Amino acid sequence: MLASASSKCGTVTSSPVKQMGYVSNLTRKIVFWNYSRTSWQWDVLCVLILVFIFLTPKTWFANTAFQRSHTLHTFVMEVSEGKPDKTEAERRAKEAFGNPNGTISDTREVKDSNGKLLRYEVDIR
Repeated sequence: MLASASSKCGTVTSSPVKQMGYVSNLTRKIVFWNYSRTSWQWDVLCVLILVFIFLTPKTWFANTAFQRSHTLHTFVMEVSEGKPDKTEAERRAKEAFGNPNGTISDTREVKDSNGKLLRYEVDIR
C-alpha cells in the first residue's frame, strides 16, 4: 500500500527486496554462466578467468608438506669385487638418507654390455 501511494505521488523508492532480487539474479547469472557469448559480460568473465590463470603465483598452490613426504630420492651403490645383494643396497639407502622406516619403491640393477653388475640404483621415499 505504501509503495502504491508513493508511486502515485511520483517518487519511486526501490525496496530492499527488489535490490536483493537484483543481486541474487546477477549472482545466479555469474555462477551459472547465464550470459550469451556475444555479450560484454561474457568477455569480462573470460578476461577475469585468464587473469586468474596467468597471474596467480605458484606458491598459492604449493603443498610443501606433500612434496616433502612424496619426494623420491635415488641412491646409487657401486658394486666392487664382492657382490652385495639388493637387501644390502636397500639397507644402505635407508642409512644414507637417515630414514630407517623409508619405503623402497624400486631397486634396479645396472649392468654393462657384458652383463656384469655395475651398481644398484635404489629409489626411496
